[in-house]
Parts: sequence; C-alpha cells; structure tokens
Amino acid sequence: MKKIGIFYSFNTNKTSKVAEELIEEFKGCDIEAFNAENITGSQLLAVDNLIIGSPTWFDGELPNYWDEFGPELETLDLKDKRVALFGLGDQIGYSENFLDAIGILADLFESRGAKIVGYTSTEGYTYEKSKALKNDHFTGLGIDFENQAKLNKERIKNWVTQLKSEFV
Repeated sequence: MKKIGIFYSFNTNKTSKVAEELIEEFKGCDIEAFNAENITGSQLLAVDNLIIGSPTWFDGELPNYWDEFGPELETLDLKDKRVALFGLGDQIGYSENFLDAIGILADLFESRGAKIVGYTSTEGYTYEKSKALKNDHFTGLGIDFENQAKLNKERIKNWVTQLKSEFV
C-alpha cells in the first residue's frame, strides 16, 4: 500500500480522537498526519491515499479551515488520488444535516478527479437528511459521539479493514 496522509484539525477533540484511533489501526503502514488548519495543496499531492476528517458544523456547514482551503483545492489535479472521508455528527440533534461536511468534501474532491473510497452503510443510524448520502451509502465513515459512542471502535476497525483493500 502506498503512503497515506490523514488530514484533520489537530485542535478538535473528537475528530482528533477518531484520527488517532485510525492511525493506530493503520499501524505498520506508511501514514502521516497533517493539520487541516494549515493544509497546503502540496501536502495533498505528496501522498497517494488521503483520509480526510471533518465534523459538520452548525446546520450542515464545513469548518472554517476547510472552507478557507476550498479555493486552493479547486486548482488541484487529484485524478490519481484515492480519498476516504470520516465525519462527526449528531444524528438526533442535527438529523436534517447529519454528516453533511463529508458529503460536501466528497463532492469537492471528486470534482478534482479524486476517487472516493470507504463508502459505508447507513444501517444503524437514524437521521432525516444527509449530504453524505450517495447511492444509499455514506461517502465515508460516520461517527456520532453524542448518541452512539459505544459503536465507534468497531466502526473504525471495520472501516480501516475496508480501506486496506481499497487503497492502492
């Protein structure tokens, strides 16, 4: 498997916790963490497989750091990149926009030629709407600390097993 870059905000407690567990599950693989709050296009281009993490803010918005990186992202050619996304959300408190951030990011990365991998089942989640929904699957791993924290470890472990077969 080629090099993996995991991009997330180092300053978000829950997203960082998930990222650290993902890194642990990829133990033995060539994986490097990058802080999404000061990300550069050259960092994305330096790895073949990308894991992108983001919480959904407010009523279905991206965090500022991803919004601010958007213009640079729109200039990149990512056709040879495989991108897996993980997102944090609250399926009860924000059921009308659960995991919207990873849906928005999936569209952005796909528009630059990246291949989205790591789709997951919606089974076991309860929500009204989600921009992360594509062909009856989420465009990545959904984590809900508020309502299903006990399922996080198993979901992370299963997702990494899946990614190991989907990354090049």
